[in-house]
Amino acid sequence: MFARIKKSGKYQYLQIVQNRREGQRTVQRVLATVGRLDQMHEKGEVEKLIRSISRFSEKVLMVLSNQSHPQASAKKIGPALIFERLWTELGVDRVLKQLLEDRKFEFDVERAVFLTVLHRLFVSGSDRACDRWKRDYSVSGAEDLSLHHHYRAMKFLGEPIEDQAGRTPFIHRTIKDRVEEGLFEARRDLFTGLDFVFFDTTSIYFEGEGGVVLGELGRSKDHRPEHKQMIVGAVLDSSGKPICCEMWPGNTTDVKSLIPVTERIRKRFGVGDCCLIADRGMISTKTLTELQERQMLFILGARMRRVREIKLDVLSRGGRYKEVYPEGKSMKDPSPLQVKEVKLGDNRYIVCLNTRQARKDSADREAIIASLEEKLQTQPKSLIGNKGYRKYLKLDRGHLRVDKKKIEEDARFDGKWVLLTNTKLPAEEVALKYKELWQVEQVFREIKTVLETRPVFHQKDETITGHVFCSFLALVLLKELERRLGMKGHDFEWADIKQDLQALQEITITEDGRSLAIRSEAVGTCGKVFQAAGVALPPTIRGL
Repeated sequence: MFARIKKSGKYQYLQIVQNRREGQRTVQRVLATVGRLDQMHEKGEVEKLIRSISRFSEKVLMVLSNQSHPQASAKKIGPALIFERLWTELGVDRVLKQLLEDRKFEFDVERAVFLTVLHRLFVSGSDRACDRWKRDYSVSGAEDLSLHHHYRAMKFLGEPIEDQAGRTPFIHRTIKDRVEEGLFEARRDLFTGLDFVFFDTTSIYFEGEGGVVLGELGRSKDHRPEHKQMIVGAVLDSSGKPICCEMWPGNTTDVKSLIPVTERIRKRFGVGDCCLIADRGMISTKTLTELQERQMLFILGARMRRVREIKLDVLSRGGRYKEVYPEGKSMKDPSPLQVKEVKLGDNRYIVCLNTRQARKDSADREAIIASLEEKLQTQPKSLIGNKGYRKYLKLDRGHLRVDKKKIEEDARFDGKWVLLTNTKLPAEEVALKYKELWQVEQVFREIKTVLETRPVFHQKDETITGHVFCSFLALVLLKELERRLGMKGHDFEWADIKQDLQALQEITITEDGRSLAIRSEAVGTCGKVFQAAGVALPPTIRGL
């Protein structure tokens, strides 16, 4: 049935009409002529009729201008729909609930952790900010959570556990370690292993005093030496998936953490031989000696300019470079990576050359020298405090001059880096594996920008540990989404994904005790993100 307008002379009449079949034909039958349309409009009878009929529909909510008083509210639904699915399929909720089985919390700790992780992904900031942020988002089971619940959830994640086997010398084992081990076990099968692990660190400073153990003064990578800080390390497997994060007091140096972390990975995840890949900041003579004594495999970046053996012997050694092409890359690349192997005693070095970077390094230096020579004529004293200029200068009979020898020496390093390894892998494979370490460096850029962990206002080691671990869990979810998008052939910027997911809203309209939900349009990357995550978009309109 439907309504139609029937014209008769100068007037229009509202009719209710029914379609019905008679044999092969469809005929229309007028059930009723309701009245003259102009008269009905004057008396408001059309609106009254529509409102009266709507009472018999479970899916229709009528909102009529000047004749109703509806209430409307909007919630962002995209973030929770996507990351709830990843949270569940990775098994994070299951692992947390298993650890909470014997605990008697009066609130849902798993929901508090998920809400904190979701907040860390999209806005970040303190737990206090998270409590205010949730008002505008639809997160199942988080409606009744309050600020003190967030604090208690963070404390739970950082609680020390009875099993301290395999702990590092720097800090005890906590619930967060059990979560990491449970997640690794959940995705483990006959073919899961840790043949290669990538390790890097960063520092995070505190707004306050920090914890009793974690907060210490140290070398700040944020250039904030006046603040107490902690060191955070991340370990990734060869496919770029985050395995675990490690936390130490802020005065712990990288070279002291390398051996304990490697041993801890072996014990925590039940792996045998694995090859550790780390950057040049992890190397010291003592560390190398201990790695070799323990027969640990490694690929480590070397300090080209500071190690005499490398600067004088390795880089001077002759030999032809071999071009390297990563899997899936065209052999027509005009600037492929080039490698050659150099052996000095028991040490095996791999010299890597990026010709494109070499040209850039040379051009940058030429620009500096040109500017330097110009300033030497006009403002020579201003150059002494400039590090970029100073390394190319020498003092000759009281006058500053350009040091040609330093320029030639610096040119030897253009586009190069040197690796030290005790593996038997081919040189080109060693170089490609080390390049994957840049995934870890990208992880830390994401931690400190996309997943901004600061500000950290917590004063206890337990809550600090939980706060930082939620950033790590956010990273786990983000990397899983990136993996699924990559499988579909998509390479979206995280900033675009965030904006488009947050634009997906559900508007709820309520009137006379009846509600109707209307979903906004999926714009930009949103539809493809839902498809990659395996989540169906909610219906455009649904009754509640």
